[in-house]
Amino acid sequence: MSTLEIKDLHVQVPGKSEDGAEGVKEILKGVTLTIKPGETHAVMGPNGSGKSTLAYTIAGHPKYTVTGGSISLDGADVLAMSVDERARAGLFLAMQYPVEVPGVSVSNFLRTAKTAVSGEAPKLRTWVKDMKSAMELLAMDPTFAERNVNEGFSGGEKKRHEILQLELLKPKIAILDETDSGLDIDALKVVSEGVNRAKEGGEVGVLLITHYTRILRYIAPDFVHVFVGGRFVEEGGPELAEQLEAEGYERFLAKAGA
Repeated sequence: MSTLEIKDLHVQVPGKSEDGAEGVKEILKGVTLTIKPGETHAVMGPNGSGKSTLAYTIAGHPKYTVTGGSISLDGADVLAMSVDERARAGLFLAMQYPVEVPGVSVSNFLRTAKTAVSGEAPKLRTWVKDMKSAMELLAMDPTFAERNVNEGFSGGEKKRHEILQLELLKPKIAILDETDSGLDIDALKVVSEGVNRAKEGGEVGVLLITHYTRILRYIAPDFVHVFVGGRFVEEGGPELAEQLEAEGYERFLAKAGA
C-alpha cells in the first residue's frame, strides 16, 4: 500500500526559451499531485501541455531536468533513485510509444523484469502458468511469448504487452501514458479490462494520461485533472471529463493563458 506524492514539480528540457533563444524550456511549472492506493487519477489536456513530461519525469527519463519540487513514494525520495531503482520500488510506466528490443523474447524479458522487481526468480512452472493465464485474458496468441519485444508488433499488440507487464509485475503505482492511443474499440475494451484487473485488490494507484473520455467509460476515474500549460488548472470528479468531452479545452486554455 503505497502513496506517490508530487509537490511543486518544475521540469526543464533542452530547447528554445520563451524569447526564442537556444537553451532550456520549462515544461512543468509547479505540479502537485498525491496518488493513494486504489485511486485512479485521470490527467487530461491538449497536445503539448506537458502530460507525457510528467510521466517520464516520474519514471526518471534523463532528458528531463527537475529544477524544483519533489517526488516521493512512501516518503522515499524518488528523484534520488536511478531508473531501475524506481521500477524496483514499484513505479511502472506504460509508454505511449513502447520501444523495440530485438533479440529479447517477451517471455525472457518479462521473467527477467519480475526477478528484478521481486528480488528472486519466480518458479518456472508457476511463472509459465501465470503468464499463460494473463495472456489468455488479454486475448493474446500463445506464440506471442516467443516474439522479440515489440518488434513488428501492431499498435494494439504493443499496448496489450504493456498491460501484460502491468498484470504480471504488480507495481504499486501504474502510470499509463495514452494507453488508449491507436486502439480500436475491441482492443480498448481488452486493455481496459486488464487495467481494472490490476486495480481489483485496491492496492495499485493509477495515473491515467489521456486526451479523450472514451477510455474513462471502461476505467472509472476517482479524480480528473485538467492539465494545460505545464500545470493543473482544474480538478474534479468523473463529471469533469464529460464536461471536457462536450466543451473541449478552450475555456481552460484561456484560463491558463496558453
